[in-house]
Amino acid sequence: MSSSDAGPRGRFVKVAAMAVMLASVAGCTVTPLYGTSTASISPQDGGVAAQLASVEVTEATDRVGQELRNHLIFLLGGGGGQPANPAYRLQLATVAHVSRGPSISVSDVTLEPSSGFLALRSDYSLVEADTGRVVSAGTRAVQAPFDNPGQNYASQRAVRDAENRAARELAEVLRLVVAQELQRATSTSVPDIVTTPEDVDRRRIGETGSFPRRQ
Repeated sequence: MSSSDAGPRGRFVKVAAMAVMLASVAGCTVTPLYGTSTASISPQDGGVAAQLASVEVTEATDRVGQELRNHLIFLLGGGGGQPANPAYRLQLATVAHVSRGPSISVSDVTLEPSSGFLALRSDYSLVEADTGRVVSAGTRAVQAPFDNPGQNYASQRAVRDAENRAARELAEVLRLVVAQELQRATSTSVPDIVTTPEDVDRRRIGETGSFPRRQ
């Protein structure tokens, strides 16, 4: 066989092999975590997007909790709002804590802290709407830094913006948690998570001084 015959034949073999590979790949499907499937279009069938859309978020008790709830409703329902007949209910207990640096006095000048951070924590409980059975429970927390200007109104506005940013971030985290727990629940008890120094002091009351074990 001459080299001129080997060249075209070799290219033909390569093209045929690639065609076989593409045909085999076409038969494989990969389902993303939030994707829908034509074979799974209801919560009972196991479609993740349909399951998320079947989760109702219960009422909040304060502004930052309502901000978190609004984002979660949008994310879980894909912009469609709360489900008319929920299969699950997501109960949230949200706490926000603002921490700033100490003020420093030098002679006649008082230097106020120029920055701070906001810790937003939410205890969640995912339950079946019909039976009340706890599917999963836990705690998630995020932090949002902010500038602390000297003017009082600007400082309050900075904290409000930090709350809004933290609520959006925590909603994304909780959406992922709910999607994972609906597929395979991993916890039905709220873990003891320390978020702020105040949590440490509160948990030390009545204890022997040792930190509680994280779950």
